[in-house]
Amino acid sequence: MRNTTPQKQKATMEPLDEAVDHVRGSSAGRLIVEYGDYECPYSRQAFREIERVERQLGEGVRFAFRHFPLTEIHPHALAAATAAEAATVQDKFWEMHELLFHRQTVLEDDDLLRYAVELELDVALFDSDRTGAAVLGRVGRDVESGIASGEVRGTPTLFIDGVVHRGGYDAPALLEALAR
Repeated sequence: MRNTTPQKQKATMEPLDEAVDHVRGSSAGRLIVEYGDYECPYSRQAFREIERVERQLGEGVRFAFRHFPLTEIHPHALAAATAAEAATVQDKFWEMHELLFHRQTVLEDDDLLRYAVELELDVALFDSDRTGAAVLGRVGRDVESGIASGEVRGTPTLFIDGVVHRGGYDAPALLEALAR
């Protein structure tokens, strides 16, 4: 007789590191991790849909973002990722994260500096940090963890509670996956 009990999928993603990862929401909530690229239109769509899920579920969900700039097809993706990390140094990651997705067609160096001014960052520090080894290493850490998962081949790639999500990333599909 064959066993027809569904097998629970094994986690394939590097576990969340609260001290390093960009995460928001209640630790009691189900976790969505996105590997994304600020210049990718599909990552932007996922960003919007995940925000819808967060508004609907509130404390029932938490969200983490990891960088996976697709530099071969998106020439500004790495600069945008380092801008987000440079904003992190001044405690403005999520604000920069939102700006970058809302303005993803305007990611030249002058634009990134203008966003730093808009967020009232120390622009000289921001400019220095975004090309520094620490920031580049932080972006590299996310890319390496995505590659190591064996699951991240493009953006966006989503994980729910550590397991790759191969379904749609529209809010209804995510809500259905989170309800399982």
